[in-house]
Amino acid sequence: MLVSLALLALGVLTAAVAPRLLSRADWAEREPVVALWVWQCVVAAVLVSFALSMTFSASAAWQAVRGQVFAPAPHAVIEAYELGAGGPWSAALAVLLAAAGLWSGAMLGREIGLARARRRQRRCELLVRAPLLPGEEAAGGERLVILEGERADAWWLPGGAPRLVITTGALRRLKGRQLDAVLAHEQGHARARHDWLLHCSGALAEGFPGVPVFAAFRGEMHRLVELAADDVASRRFGRLTIALALVELNEDRGAFGRAPGPGTGLPQRVDRLLAAAPRLTAARRLRLTAAAALVPVVPVLVAFVPALRALN
Repeated sequence: MLVSLALLALGVLTAAVAPRLLSRADWAEREPVVALWVWQCVVAAVLVSFALSMTFSASAAWQAVRGQVFAPAPHAVIEAYELGAGGPWSAALAVLLAAAGLWSGAMLGREIGLARARRRQRRCELLVRAPLLPGEEAAGGERLVILEGERADAWWLPGGAPRLVITTGALRRLKGRQLDAVLAHEQGHARARHDWLLHCSGALAEGFPGVPVFAAFRGEMHRLVELAADDVASRRFGRLTIALALVELNEDRGAFGRAPGPGTGLPQRVDRLLAAAPRLTAARRLRLTAAAALVPVVPVLVAFVPALRALN
């Protein structure tokens, strides 16, 4: 039972401390891809901690579970975990964590279902506004769709038949290589499968609105995927080109006024592109990536401490 409580405390501590530490990191905007990886590892560590805590609590509460989890373990290892010392608290904790896990899965399924419904609706609207020509067959790969519209806009529509949509208003406003930069930005989202990151973060935040780490995870995913896609475009066409393209696409929406809309982040994105802060060195990026990969391993090591001591 002590191991279960230790894992639970580790998950709570990680959920409380990690967002504060990451919010103070000065390198996240310079390396959004690394920051995305770090956030995923932190959330994975929290989930692994809770899952292992549930497993040990269930093992302490019910003999049937214990027999499955510790079937190949020597008797000394089973004794080291003191599984009989939990009492009714073990069953209550196991049920609570199992319910949280099922709720997370249900919210993820709901998020994916809603996203698919939205995509189907947008595809139907797209087919009405841009129908296939007589004799034209639906393309199986990426397809560029141009819509008639005064509003400058461009977006990626993921799915089995992905579409890259751009309006004629955007074509009129974007000059030179700005259009290519916008297309590269949207393709960067598609190739990195950013939609799945947004689904997972949204499901956790909606399922557990009172947990700060999940709310911060969702907010940072929305911000960092845009920065990462900006970097994809800037490496091919230059920072100034994608910055000017963002201004052209969003200037009429009031995104750069004195009171920009909440959550846009567009002025900060443009300032970041124009500032052209240098990237971290390859060695530091590698160290950050490796250190983040070790974070989810910590709860696994904590779970195996009693077993390793018993075998020594």
